[in-house]
Amino acid sequence: MSDDEDYLEKSPAAARMGKAAEYLVAASSILATGGELNVSTSLVDDEGVDLVFHRRGSSATLAVQVKARMSTGTQVRQGRLMAFVRSQTFQPRADLDVLFVAVDVERGAIMTAWLIPSTAFGEMVAEPNSKGRYRFSASMKPESRDRWTPFRLTAAELPRRILARLDELERAGASGR
Repeated sequence: MSDDEDYLEKSPAAARMGKAAEYLVAASSILATGGELNVSTSLVDDEGVDLVFHRRGSSATLAVQVKARMSTGTQVRQGRLMAFVRSQTFQPRADLDVLFVAVDVERGAIMTAWLIPSTAFGEMVAEPNSKGRYRFSASMKPESRDRWTPFRLTAAELPRRILARLDELERAGASGR
């Protein structure tokens, strides 16, 4: 069975688990920053945006597409996170990041994350496959040095990196005025 076919064999609970992972990212980011971060969600996910982060007292926003994989999955158990991003909804822009996250379902916690600006992701991925999907595959092993390593984060680092991305966007907005 190919990686694509394996990916498509989702359990009926996959959408529920994916939504829970999005809320886990949102809640843990708010808590870890003492409420400095706020998060909005989309009612309809037709543009590939799951969460929108903003800092209290700032106008900059960071849209994030979340791709979560659970610790019960074969790939994650083997120390690898693999996911696909649909080319139909992926439109790189300065204020959009893609967040790949491995979730420990037993603890209800983020294991490893990769927060990648969409412009960098668009430059680094190969052409979409025959189903129109960009493939992301990264090692979760701390000693690995694959091309995604510069974007790899621990659960504790993720909220700080989101704040740093918002600072970057705020500075870019200020310089563009």
